[in-house]
Amino acid sequence: MPEGDTVWHTAAILRRHLAGRPLTRCDIRVPRFATVDLTGQVVDEVLSRGKHLFIRVGTASIHSHLKMDGGWKVGNRSVRVDHRTRIILEANQGEEAIRAVGADLGVLEVLDRDNDGTVVAHLGPDLLADDWDPQLAAANLIIAPDRPIAEALLDQRVIAGIGNVYCNELCFVSGLLPTAPVSAIDDPRRLVTRARDMLWANRWRWNRCTTGDTRAGRQLWVYGRAGRGCRRCGTLIAFDNTNERVRYWCPACQHAA
Repeated sequence: MPEGDTVWHTAAILRRHLAGRPLTRCDIRVPRFATVDLTGQVVDEVLSRGKHLFIRVGTASIHSHLKMDGGWKVGNRSVRVDHRTRIILEANQGEEAIRAVGADLGVLEVLDRDNDGTVVAHLGPDLLADDWDPQLAAANLIIAPDRPIAEALLDQRVIAGIGNVYCNELCFVSGLLPTAPVSAIDDPRRLVTRARDMLWANRWRWNRCTTGDTRAGRQLWVYGRAGRGCRRCGTLIAFDNTNERVRYWCPACQHAA
């Protein structure tokens, strides 16, 4: 499930292999942009903003959003191309051809580079950006005090980068239920700083860890652990899948206010 750390990591890999190199192939398989060919133009930079990714090539900017199932594969080996493929980019890296394939992308479009920032102008502070602002993030979080914490954390206009995994984990380490109101947060700045710390610690790995124990099956506190004992108190982890986002919590360690 792609969240801000996954997109940041993906951007870093694409940057390492494509930045500074001219494209030798540009195959966009989205009807609206199928005629766009950036072959021969140099990839200037690759960057992420929250869950959005931008590949800036000449005067164009390739904007993608992974949504729930999307991803990029990058390497010098042949990659299977099928109906899920949305874009193929290639560049030469020494004697090798590097191929970047984006599949199942929820959003893929080609924008005017000078104006690509408009699609992310609504986002709150980016947890992994150099200009991360915890004060602004905390202020955004408490604007609607009666709003459920989980709903607020998942709102990218409040803070950019948190997905359902981190949302559930943050509620647990804060000792609050996902349905508890924002007003129950004693220290909003501490919570957003924890969010930053979690994503920052995981930005270079695909398997997230919030517990500090990276061994298989021990990486998360509550997410995906329904019916198993709480790592702190042993109480069975509860869950609710009646909404779009599944919620996990410990009935003993987390409270409503």
